[in-house]
Amino acid sequence: MAVDKKLKDFENALQRLRESVDKTNEYKDHKLYTFFRDSSIQRFEFTLEIAWKNIKQFLYDYEGIECRSPKSCIRDFFSSGYLDESQVVLLLQMVDDRNLSAHTYHEALADEIFLHIQGYLELLEYLYEVISKKNSPLK
Repeated sequence: MAVDKKLKDFENALQRLRESVDKTNEYKDHKLYTFFRDSSIQRFEFTLEIAWKNIKQFLYDYEGIECRSPKSCIRDFFSSGYLDESQVVLLLQMVDDRNLSAHTYHEALADEIFLHIQGYLELLEYLYEVISKKNSPLK
């Protein structure tokens, strides 16, 4: 898969996640809230998957680093100077939340993860910016 396609997939996933979070917040006091919340969690899962795969490709292309898992890629991205410590902690928490949401289901956990997702959006957008700037033909 070409880098441009991976990056476009990341951009599209981010947009859909933002839309889903906004819609969920609109329905906060409505009986459809759980439907939209669960949709946001699912979109978060695939957005994070696309994000770490973009990091993996980025590290390989620009730093010559081959990482194999989300957490190792995040650590290598930090070691290469693209993240600060607080961003690493948040990204590692994202991976843990993604793993929890994919393997267990409880209403309270779903509510907690949805609250986290709203805070994760800014960092996911930052990752997209870093990767897209480096991949820009106007480097």
